[in-house]
Amino acid sequence: MIKGVNKQVVEVVDTGSDYFERALFFVDPKYYGISESKLKEKAGLIANSAGKPPENKRIRRNGRIKKAVCLFAAAAAGSLATVLINFII
Repeated sequence: MIKGVNKQVVEVVDTGSDYFERALFFVDPKYYGISESKLKEKAGLIANSAGKPPENKRIRRNGRIKKAVCLFAAAAAGSLATVLINFII
């Protein structure tokens, strides 16, 4: 979501990347006086240098490990409670 109406935006449609279709750059207000061609040139250089987006495999794997550890801990606590109750009775 873009908030505010007084923003200068440069859109790069041809990013030169297989991963990104287009890029939006929000210009810092102190650089509003720079020519549009210079801003597009700088934005194009940055967009063309963008590499492959990061993969989220590690995040997913960590989530699975946390779930497995929690389930194991819950099962162990349940087993321990059962043994203690049977031992007392």
